[in-house]
Amino acid sequence: MNNKKIVVGSEEWCNLPQLNLPGIKARVDSGAKTSALHAVNISPFIKNGEPWISFDVHPIQNDGKTTVHCEAPVLDKRRVKSSSGSSEIRFVIKTILSLGDEAWEIEVTLTNRDSMGYRMLLGRQAMSGKILVDPEASFCRGELSKETLLGYYHTHITRPTGLKIGLLASNPDLYSNQRIIEAGQERGHEMEFLNLKDCYIKLDGKNPEMHYRGGRILNNFDAIIPRIRPSATFYGCALTRHFEAMGVYTLNTASAITQSRDKLYALQLLINNGLPIPTTGFANSPLDTNELIKMVGGAPLIVKLLEGTQGKGVVLAETKKAAESLINAFKSLRANILVQEFVKEANGKDIRCFVVNGKVVASIMRTAAPGEFRANIHMGGTASITRITPEERRIAILAAKTLNLKVAGVDIIRGNNGPLLLEVNSSPGLEGIEGASNKDIAGKMIEAVERDLKYTRP
Repeated sequence: MNNKKIVVGSEEWCNLPQLNLPGIKARVDSGAKTSALHAVNISPFIKNGEPWISFDVHPIQNDGKTTVHCEAPVLDKRRVKSSSGSSEIRFVIKTILSLGDEAWEIEVTLTNRDSMGYRMLLGRQAMSGKILVDPEASFCRGELSKETLLGYYHTHITRPTGLKIGLLASNPDLYSNQRIIEAGQERGHEMEFLNLKDCYIKLDGKNPEMHYRGGRILNNFDAIIPRIRPSATFYGCALTRHFEAMGVYTLNTASAITQSRDKLYALQLLINNGLPIPTTGFANSPLDTNELIKMVGGAPLIVKLLEGTQGKGVVLAETKKAAESLINAFKSLRANILVQEFVKEANGKDIRCFVVNGKVVASIMRTAAPGEFRANIHMGGTASITRITPEERRIAILAAKTLNLKVAGVDIIRGNNGPLLLEVNSSPGLEGIEGASNKDIAGKMIEAVERDLKYTRP
């Protein structure tokens, strides 16, 4: 062992003094060749006849308000492949890296790392001859507190100059919600998380109001982004509808969310618009069980609770006997169910298309975990970037338009006779699709609000 080398953990606080970044948390990854730094507003320019680059860095994770403006000479432009498999041309700069008492020059590529867990990635080129990695350790070179970071960056906190946007949801710690708040802050907007359980309504023909915990009146929002969990659909849509009545723009309307959550009604609307779905049956009486099974092509088949979501309340019945037992059990509980053909050739895979304002902004292939038939990331499945066909793109866009959703996650499977539409989600999660596609999907949602409100960023 070389005692001159620095021992670091899998994550460390780094200092980039030439860029005025005294504290930035880095993922130490010997599997990555190139180091990368989170950068936005990247703009090349000429200085003294030489190529330079200006860029902004948000050095603190989940914080789009703290912005450090940086400039550096351009070393190179290179094509870099990310961990998700996508590649992009990036600017490369040289800068000093300081870890503890040691400092040396490294090469860094500039890229938007909003969807990644760290603002910086330290690759093996930067470690060569300098570092030994203990993958079980963290912050071997010291930890930084929130107070220390505030001391470093308090003069770099930007004041909002744009829209006031509320995120109406239930869990402020959810990845998707944090990303939307961050994306709005990065674009200069004042973002506020509104916990729907803390909102209450004043119904008044002349002066309708939305109140918040402690008696505060929510009367100055330009836009609301509703992200309503299925168990809170009724109350969340009532709040969204009330914001609409007050003249506040909502990214998805209450009526669009409501009809997307009614799986049977949504399927009826979709097939009425010519969209292909797996053969589906719906009945009320247990006397119709055998006919229902026959209607969808027999076992194996899928049984879905109308109120289920994210793969919950979805069961595969592999035999006719199992299907009969399952359907009758649900009916005895007075549960509303759909019976749907099982598309075996899909092989446990589906495609999630993320639609924003009539465009598919990203698409991923989701693969079921071993032993599972549902391609669900929440249940151990995996996601990878995929290229969709023109027909799949058409289906995704038309499905969102049919349900009047400006933001939607559209799930499609590939059958022997072409793509089939499974479901349309009005509050799609961002973590899986941002991680796999390496795209700023939250930013696309904020841009959709700006476009609809005809807001131009300075």
